[in-house]
Amino acid sequence: MIPYMKELFRSRELLYTWTMRDFKVRYSQSILGAAWAIIQPFSLMVVFSIIFSNIIRVPTDGIPYPLFSYVALLPWTFFANSLTFAIPSLVNNMNLVSKIFFPREILPLSSILVCLLDFLISCSIFVLMMIWYRVPIGWTTLLVPVILIIQFVLTYGISLLASAINVFYRDVRFVIPLVLQIWMYLSPIIYPVNLVPEWLQPFYFINPMATIIESYRRVVLYQQLPDWRYLGLAAAVSIVLIIFTYPYFKRAERQFADLI
Repeated sequence: MIPYMKELFRSRELLYTWTMRDFKVRYSQSILGAAWAIIQPFSLMVVFSIIFSNIIRVPTDGIPYPLFSYVALLPWTFFANSLTFAIPSLVNNMNLVSKIFFPREILPLSSILVCLLDFLISCSIFVLMMIWYRVPIGWTTLLVPVILIIQFVLTYGISLLASAINVFYRDVRFVIPLVLQIWMYLSPIIYPVNLVPEWLQPFYFINPMATIIESYRRVVLYQQLPDWRYLGLAAAVSIVLIIFTYPYFKRAERQFADLI
């Protein structure tokens, strides 16, 4: 795996160029441009707030529901959009893959980096919301980069595996939206973790995104440390995943040009 990462590092200028190209192309003919990065999670937050703070009252331990949901929607939107764009990236760039030699993992990685830029843009609105609701920012917020790195590794590992499989079996593009929809409800986005029965939580947190989202909420809104047991499990799952999927991707890429 180390030789692959060295090769990727040597191609960092290509990765940067491709990422910026993707970012510009995504919003090139859009009236609102990069504002769409904010509109998607913000609109969901508004809908969830109307339903789950007025019609169905979800307990949030004193945190305004818009903040409660938005702090979870930001990383979830980053995760879901990353998979949506990264998984078909090889097939969508078949001309490059079949004719030009370069580390093919640049394509899914650049898609994730573009979504990371969207995530950072959306975070600016969240900061304004924190100020509006007068929720203080504690020192535990400094742990956000640690959680983000774990999420990034998890997302990249899944993207490498699924994008490679998608070259061989195009059914993956139909499966992903369904999986993401189910996965969203299996993660604590619209409800707090304490609604999950205590006996079920060890199984519930096998889902690494459940741990990651709950960790964001704890360190940012409640100024608490994350549950290191479950966050460590999420980190271990993410690392093991990428250790196995990266070599698989590199072995599979030898056949990409013949299949695409």
